[in-house]
Amino acid sequence: MPLHFTEQELAGRRERVVAELQRRGLAALLVFRQESMYYLTGYDTTGYSQFQCLYLGADGALVLLTRSADLRQARLTSVIDDIRIWVDSAGSNPGQDLWQILEEQGCSGQRVGIELEAWCLTGARWEYVRAALENRCEYEDCSELVSQFRLVKSDAELEYVRRAAALADDALAAAQRLARPGVPEQEVLAGMQSAVFRGGGDYAASRFILGSGENALMVRNFTGYRTLDPSDQLMLEFGGAYRHYHSCLMRTILVGEPTEQQIAMHAACRDALQACKDAARPGSTFGDIFAAHAESLDRSGLGEHRLNACGYSLGALYPPTWMDWPMIYRDNPVVVRPNMVIFMHMVLLDWDRRLAMAVGDTVLTTADGCETLTRMGADLTVN
Repeated sequence: MPLHFTEQELAGRRERVVAELQRRGLAALLVFRQESMYYLTGYDTTGYSQFQCLYLGADGALVLLTRSADLRQARLTSVIDDIRIWVDSAGSNPGQDLWQILEEQGCSGQRVGIELEAWCLTGARWEYVRAALENRCEYEDCSELVSQFRLVKSDAELEYVRRAAALADDALAAAQRLARPGVPEQEVLAGMQSAVFRGGGDYAASRFILGSGENALMVRNFTGYRTLDPSDQLMLEFGGAYRHYHSCLMRTILVGEPTEQQIAMHAACRDALQACKDAARPGSTFGDIFAAHAESLDRSGLGEHRLNACGYSLGALYPPTWMDWPMIYRDNPVVVRPNMVIFMHMVLLDWDRRLAMAVGDTVLTTADGCETLTRMGADLTVN
């Protein structure tokens, strides 16, 4: 069985969630997030593009409802014994199949929690579930119930995070080597992805972001590539992934002689990143980290070019994104605790000058501060 954690660790995670269900007076949790299924049982699949649900009862009972294509996947990658199949057909309604499980488990007339914040639970699929529960069962949104436990990493998880950080460093080293005048962006991207895969890594949950020239200001993945000019800027947001755990970096590589403005923008980003790291200590909040970012960039005189969020938690994530809960934005009250993995990115986008600059690191919070996971430093790379 290709489990990436011991059965004892997985059982301990479920016990903590079950205790929370009992504390809240909930009969069960309907798990729709693939990340939660992986965290609780080891179940590892891309089948969440279709309807599936993991039932976790307040008594610890586990039942997976999925499609026949994922039956063997669930048996091979998870500790789930009770796997039910809903059948693809023109009139399929997996909500009714799910209700049969709930009724069988004694949830009729009870209150259950539901992970409403889940990629596979589209509006149409939620209608199946809502209609099946109507007048039979009460429910409440528990989208953050498992996420709050996933936020603080175990020693076993941190081993995977550190492997991911080393892979991210390898990808950055490849980009620094390849980003030269006349080189196609795809060649840089291919070198970065190759470094991750050759190092034993996985597909990342997000596409790598790469853009040069004016496209550097988009800070989003998009189709269409160009070749680097003799004087250029290359924006990169990328990460290493190992057993689905991520460590991310963000850098701007300059090609040709940098301008004074670009040097000033890099210095401002680097100083803001350090301010955020200084603020990331147990007892502070994610809002405090954002305030450090905003105050530092505003002091530099470049605050008008900053964004309204500057990072987020990382962990075991699946496509379409490696962004985990919670984000770093103004007044976010989530409290920092030891063993959180947080990606902090300082981004300046000057549209009038068509200049972009970013510096971002992943950190691990400790008992009295945080540890930067990259070995690559934050100096400006100029090729």
